[in-house]
Amino acid sequence: MIATRIMELSRRRGLMITLIVLNIGLPALFLVIRLLLHVFAPRTSPPAGGYFIFVILAAGFLPTFGFISAVMLGGTAGSRDLAEGMFRHLVVTGRSRLALYLTRIPAGLAILASLLAISYLAICAVSVFAAPAFVSDWNLNIPPGLSKAGFENWSRDRALPVICSLYDGRLPAGASCPGPPWWSKSAITPAQPASPELEAVAAETAGRHYGGYRNTVRSPGWSLMIKTGLWIELETGVIFVLGLGLAALMGQRTGPVILLLVFQLILTPIIAAITLPQLQFLRRSVIGFALTRLEPSGLPVVAALPGISGGAGGPGSARMLSPGSVADAILVIFAWLVIWTILGAWRMMTRDA
Repeated sequence: MIATRIMELSRRRGLMITLIVLNIGLPALFLVIRLLLHVFAPRTSPPAGGYFIFVILAAGFLPTFGFISAVMLGGTAGSRDLAEGMFRHLVVTGRSRLALYLTRIPAGLAILASLLAISYLAICAVSVFAAPAFVSDWNLNIPPGLSKAGFENWSRDRALPVICSLYDGRLPAGASCPGPPWWSKSAITPAQPASPELEAVAAETAGRHYGGYRNTVRSPGWSLMIKTGLWIELETGVIFVLGLGLAALMGQRTGPVILLLVFQLILTPIIAAITLPQLQFLRRSVIGFALTRLEPSGLPVVAALPGISGGAGGPGSARMLSPGSVADAILVIFAWLVIWTILGAWRMMTRDA
């Protein structure tokens, strides 16, 4: 029965094309453009991968696209039989109505998880294998792994580029920085002769910025990629089950899709603005905040809430937005899943054929 449900959903060409474009087509187009730009214009175009690109796609775009896809697929899976007049024929076959409903869950999750996995693997591959070979946050290509003394010595040999990029005071005498940086972004900046005074200023400047250089992440770690992938699959899977239950309860697709989008894009940000301690329980009981609480701590962007996604923050910003423990978040997610699964199954079992 599960395989039959997968075939029924996959034969809806319009739906499948939309899901493929959202989850695979758009991220792939973005990555291909960046790869081509770096190949043909390496001096002006940074590498296609890296930690920053991973955060943008895997923690920003992909959860939002996954949310929209989960709502659409859940709404279709929960109302398809009724909309096409097939529900009566399914009931006549004598199959359990409960089984007819429950088989939709693994069928929809199989389609959704497969699309997200393909897109996410491509994002991770580009983020790792096309990551910058050097630390280049300040328009400088600095070799990674230098000690503080090594960073200062490297800066002495490249005093003018270092001063023009990192120095935050009045430029010392002899330092001229006309126009945009002229050095290559695709290789280590070559050594440039400079006066001893400029070399000293460059070394002192490098010492003050060593902390930022040392903490710069060029590509995502394996642990972060695994946790983020599991978190994205969890988030989209939960939203799919909610959309399925709501669609089965209402007997249509359009209404549940609109309601879930309005709830997540409009109502959830409004609830996020509530700062009264007496209403903190309201935050904790909302599914979006519970999912945000489980966001991997290595992501510097709160991305579990479409409509709130993209807010700058450091690791742990998800915890600030979603107070409470991880156990509370898991209980909230479990409660939402159970309640909407029961409501959807109950309506399927009591609906007139």
